[in-house]
Amino acid sequence: METIDLLVSLVLALIMLGIGLSLSIQDFTNIAKYPKAFTLALSSQMIALPLIAFGVALLFPLSHEFKVGLVILAASPGGATSGYITHLFKGNVALSLSLTSMNSLLTLFSIPFVVNSALLIFMGTQTTFTLPFWETFLHIFFIALAPAFLGVLLRQNFPTFSHAVRKPMQFIMMGLLLLVFGIKFFAGQDAGGAGLSSQDMLNILPSALILNLSCLLFGYFLLRLAHLNHSDSLTAAIESGVHNTTLAFLIAGTILGNQEMVKPALLYSMFSFWTAILFGFISSKLAKHTLKW
Repeated sequence: METIDLLVSLVLALIMLGIGLSLSIQDFTNIAKYPKAFTLALSSQMIALPLIAFGVALLFPLSHEFKVGLVILAASPGGATSGYITHLFKGNVALSLSLTSMNSLLTLFSIPFVVNSALLIFMGTQTTFTLPFWETFLHIFFIALAPAFLGVLLRQNFPTFSHAVRKPMQFIMMGLLLLVFGIKFFAGQDAGGAGLSSQDMLNILPSALILNLSCLLFGYFLLRLAHLNHSDSLTAAIESGVHNTTLAFLIAGTILGNQEMVKPALLYSMFSFWTAILFGFISSKLAKHTLKW
């Protein structure tokens, strides 16, 4: 793992620990009691998002490799930062963590089918590959799940300490996240940075933005149309719009060995965090002041 990627992983783990301090076991048991939001959001991620990516890829005049890269991106599960954004906007963080963990496991089996379909449609080829189950599971476990549940346990067993550090940690987490995203953006490719040319950005950006906006809107309004509240709907939107780009890098760059297919995920990782924050801000304002369901 590159030094910058390792730094990002460590910061995300710390962020998830801080998020866990705001959760309780009851938050997770409520999901089992009322599974409607979880079921709808998970179905959206597994089925609708890859179909949206196929539609966007067919719509835009991209290279075949970039088209496949978009599908790989959409088929990847929610990213670890989705839990932090959900936390910022007072969404259902327990739902976010549950979706991230379950989707990450299910996509180990669904991604080979989706990616092979994209290869066949856009490049006329097909390949047989499997994802490294334990490597992917442990990556999600140590970065997102274990730190979050450690925070839950700290809150349960040391409530005074948890209450005292929870607010300062919010500012620390935001500062660290801004730092690592800045390093990721400006660092060279040999150091784990993005390494995208300006022409790559011009070619990919319109389709990547449309994909991102479509995922956010679909995740949100699917749950709103099912008469679920803004908190659950926003959580589903963020989970749909913020993807595990690290897994997309692994599939495109390492397993398929095609660096061109990596570029859509690289560019997406540079803006999807900020578009999700903007979406959360706008939708929360509208839900509070104008939307009546």
